[in-house]
Amino acid sequence: MIAIRKFPDLLPGFSWRDIEVNGVRIRTATGGNGPPLLMLHGHPQMHLTWHKVAPALAKRFSIVAPDLRGYGDSAKPEGGTDHANYSKRAMAADLVGVMHQLGFERFMVVGHDRGGRVAHRMALDAPQAVEKLVLIDIVPTATMYAQTNMEFARRYFWWFFLIQPAPLPERLISGDPDFFLESHIAGQIKIPGSVDPRVMAEYRRCYADPAMRHAACEDYRAAAGIDLVHDATDADRRIEVPLLALWGARGTVGALYDVVETWREKAVDVRGYAIDCGHSPQEEVPAELLYRLDAFL
Repeated sequence: MIAIRKFPDLLPGFSWRDIEVNGVRIRTATGGNGPPLLMLHGHPQMHLTWHKVAPALAKRFSIVAPDLRGYGDSAKPEGGTDHANYSKRAMAADLVGVMHQLGFERFMVVGHDRGGRVAHRMALDAPQAVEKLVLIDIVPTATMYAQTNMEFARRYFWWFFLIQPAPLPERLISGDPDFFLESHIAGQIKIPGSVDPRVMAEYRRCYADPAMRHAACEDYRAAAGIDLVHDATDADRRIEVPLLALWGARGTVGALYDVVETWREKAVDVRGYAIDCGHSPQEEVPAELLYRLDAFL
């Protein structure tokens, strides 16, 4: 039995539980009342990345904030053949199962970074479950790899480092995981001091686990392999539900891509806005993010 850590000072009124789905244990925070809203974090964070916005949203929504498989305090299975256990398809299926176990057959989804990629796949694989979709600071994985240039490679070097065969990146990061983690986050946050020290301590605690670092690499390896196979198979399909794209005006995604037009190639109903921050508006400018979410959801 894995001890369930609780953070009532960061997410007041929330409760925590482990939910078994698809043979994987998913640590899940829940709170609030109203229409269900699933909130998916990115790398190298965990569910506490939402702590500045989730309590406000919980006044109007039933919030479900899990740790993705491989991250935080969720289970960390082996990657399997072709890293398929960390495909966005597998990760999305986990979370549809979590929502169903909580009694939610149809729900809205907010996904940041890797969580946005899981949400993208979820909207294709389980369209009956997703009501609305918010994707934060991403464009489609296949698009980013297909349009790779020197500027993207310099800004997002870990897309090419973490996919190297095991155990190369895992062993190199193990030399100083705190330094790698904090440098990674500092390079993407453009408003200094945005990450609460208590939350950073939790990010460090989770990243100290070699199993999480390996799982993160498996996540990226899947993105550069089996996820692209799935995306190619669905190249002619479009997301049918309303999609809101948000991105940091000071970050990489908005600088290198026309975010709204890129998503209009993948979805039928798209709107989008830049926010004056870096990669993580939920931590950098939570009030602005709440404004955009309220207007859309």
